[in-house]
Amino acid sequence: MAKGEFVKRYKKDGLTILWKPAKCIHSEICVKTLPGVYRPGEKPWIQPESASVEALKAQIDRCPSAALTYELQGQKSTEMNMKHTEMQIIKGGPLMVKGPVTLEGPDGTIENLDGTSAFCRCGASGKKPFCDGSHRKVSFE
Repeated sequence: MAKGEFVKRYKKDGLTILWKPAKCIHSEICVKTLPGVYRPGEKPWIQPESASVEALKAQIDRCPSAALTYELQGQKSTEMNMKHTEMQIIKGGPLMVKGPVTLEGPDGTIENLDGTSAFCRCGASGKKPFCDGSHRKVSFE
């Protein structure tokens, strides 16, 4: 986890859902997959009691940005334990980097990233070099 990163936790039957809003690229996979759990207009917006632990894990594993991850009895989701790095270009969206990576900023600062990071390809993100979902607003292809 990055220093100072905001993380919200939701619990159900030994499963802890971790939500990192700064990583979210607003793909809406969570809302479309489990609309009874993910309710953006309500507080709390994540209601894990509305689905089984297995359904929650399956949906979280599909989160493209890793804004949603989970811990089960103290173990992190499998994606967070990757030993190698994978990259995927999302059509009309970000460059997804999964696994450990070292990022050097233009000022020479070094940041070690683990898990999944979404990098902006459209140029419109307000949190460059990371994606913030702005590609949807600018109709990036």
